[in-house]
Amino acid sequence: MTAREVAVIGLGSSGLASTRLLRRQGHDVYVSDAGQGAALEERAAVARSLGATVELGRHDLERIRQAARVIASPGVPPDAEPLVVARSHGVPIASEVELGLSALPNARVIAITGTNGKTTVTALVEHLLRALGRDAAAVGNIGTPVCEVALRDAPPGWLALEISSFQLHDTPSLQPTVGVLTNLSPDHLDRYPSVEAYYADKALLFQHDRPGAHWVTNADDSASQRMCAELAGQVSTFSIAGRLGDAFLDRAHRMLVVRDAPLLERDRLPLLGGHNVANALAATLAVMVADPAHESDEARARLAEALTTFRPPAHRLEVVGEFDGITWINDSKATNVASARVALEAMSRPTILLLGGRHKGEPYSSLLPLITQHCQRVLVYGEASDEIMGDLGGRGAPVERVLGDFGAVMRRARAVAEPGWAVLLSPACSSYDMFNNYQERGAAFARAARGDAP
Repeated sequence: MTAREVAVIGLGSSGLASTRLLRRQGHDVYVSDAGQGAALEERAAVARSLGATVELGRHDLERIRQAARVIASPGVPPDAEPLVVARSHGVPIASEVELGLSALPNARVIAITGTNGKTTVTALVEHLLRALGRDAAAVGNIGTPVCEVALRDAPPGWLALEISSFQLHDTPSLQPTVGVLTNLSPDHLDRYPSVEAYYADKALLFQHDRPGAHWVTNADDSASQRMCAELAGQVSTFSIAGRLGDAFLDRAHRMLVVRDAPLLERDRLPLLGGHNVANALAATLAVMVADPAHESDEARARLAEALTTFRPPAHRLEVVGEFDGITWINDSKATNVASARVALEAMSRPTILLLGGRHKGEPYSSLLPLITQHCQRVLVYGEASDEIMGDLGGRGAPVERVLGDFGAVMRRARAVAEPGWAVLLSPACSSYDMFNNYQERGAAFARAARGDAP
C-alpha cells in the first residue's frame, strides 16, 4: 500500500463506481467486501482491471488503519467494524455520495431523505425536472451511484438525490439547493442502538442550515415538524390531512394545490394511496422552490401534465398484473412497518398480505387495525416469523405461518386468493434471509404472480 491509498468498503455498484472515480483521480485503491459470490467476483475483476487491490470475504483492518481515507458504500452501517477501526485511528470516512458530489461542484441538488416515500419522491423530482427541460438524474440510494454520474463526459446540471441515514452520516459537505424530509418513524433498529440515534442521522440533512437555505417538510408528521421547528432557512410544508400549507390536498374539490393555486385534480394522478398524493406534493413543491422559473404559468402546466404520466418505481406498490381476477401488488421495498402500514392504507380490495423476512427490531402490532380492516389473510414467513406471530397471533388477526421458501409462500397465496382480491407483498422486513436485496425479492414475487417458478 501507499500513503495516498484510499480504502473502499463494500463492492456493490456504489463501491465499483467509487473505485472508478478514485482511479481516474489518480488514487491507489484498496477495496474490501465481507461477502463472496459470483456477482462480487465479477465486480472484483473489473476493479482489479482498473488497478485496484481487491479482497473478498474479509477486510484487512491493518491496511484500513493506514489508509489516507475510507469511502463507505451505502449499505455499510456506521458501526461496521472497518468503519469503527478507521474512526478510532483518525482515518477520515466519507460516503460514496460525498465522493461523487465533490466531483460535481456545479450540480444543483434536491436531496430527499425520510423513513418512507423517498424513492418515489426522488423519481418524481427527476421526472418533473426533465418535464421542465432540465438535464437531471436520479442518484444515490435510488440505485444510480453519484460517482457513476460524476464519471460522465457531460454530467447533468441537476441531481435528484435519495440519501439514506447511513449516507447522511458520512456526507458532511451536503448543502442541497432544496432538502426534503418526507417523514420520520422508527426504522433500522437492527442497526441503530435507538430511535434517537436513527433520527440524529436523518437530522444531518440540515447540518448546514442557514438563512437562505430551502427545506420541504411534512406538515402531517409531528416528528418531522419537531425536527424542523427551529431551522433558520425557509421551510415549506406539504399536507394531505387538510392542513393549509405551501402544498396540500383540497379534499372538498379533490384538487392538489401548490403555492396558492390549483395544480391537478386528484383523479388525474395515476398513483395508488394517499401517501402518493403526499409524495407528489412534496416533489412538486421541492421543484418549484428550487428555482423561481419553475413557478411560471407555463412551468406549472408542464408539471401538472408530468404528474399524469408518472409511474411508480419498481417494487413500490407496483401492480404486477391481474391474473384469474386476482391483482398482484409488489411492494417489496416496504422493508419496515411504517411502509407496510402505508401500503395497507392504499388497499381498496380484500387483501392477502405477505409479511416476513429478516426482523429489523420493530413491533408489528401497529399493523393490527389495518389488517383487521383490509386483510382476508396474512401469510407470515421467513426469519421474522416468530416475532410476527408473537405480535399478531391470537389477537384477532387472520394470520397463518407458511414454512419453506418463498415459492411455498406464493403457492399458498395463489391457493387461498379469490377473484376480486389482491395479493400484496409488503413484508415490513428486510429481504436478507432469502434474497440478496429487496429487488430480487420483488422480481421473485412478479415471476410467481405470472405463474413462473419464483
